[in-house]
Amino acid sequence: MDAHKSKAVRTERRRYRVRKAIHGTAVKPRLSVHRTNMQIYAQLIDDDAEVTIAAAASNAKDGKLKYGGNIAAAAEVGKKIAEKAKAKGINEATFDRGGCRFHGRVKALARAATLAGLKCTGLEDKKKEAPAAAPEAKKEKPKKEASAKA
Repeated sequence: MDAHKSKAVRTERRRYRVRKAIHGTAVKPRLSVHRTNMQIYAQLIDDDAEVTIAAAASNAKDGKLKYGGNIAAAAEVGKKIAEKAKAKGINEATFDRGGCRFHGRVKALARAATLAGLKCTGLEDKKKEAPAAAPEAKKEKPKKEASAKA
């Protein structure tokens, strides 16, 4: 199997693994992200009714984006989808990264949507919590003085 095909197979497996735990409803839809080399797309999906509630893309006609394949474009799409969700009365969504890793453009879209007021659950970048008590600093052993041999 060539490298391109095996990468597509791995992505497909990841996508199914991620999606089997995520389900969107009318109250809390699934925020699905699709990323290509040139564009990024986001949809709010109600899985119960099998309906797309709102959608935003970097290549939309109302967009002012010159190029849709960068982090700035992803952040703009995140803001747009959050605004459309608020207009429909949706304040919370379950984030679905699909087969993509949660970094770069996917992360920028999620952060922008969150900052614009859409509460996204299921984000994979949960901050590692610091331990409750910091371990004590190791005490340094006194250095042995070199005995001078005469």
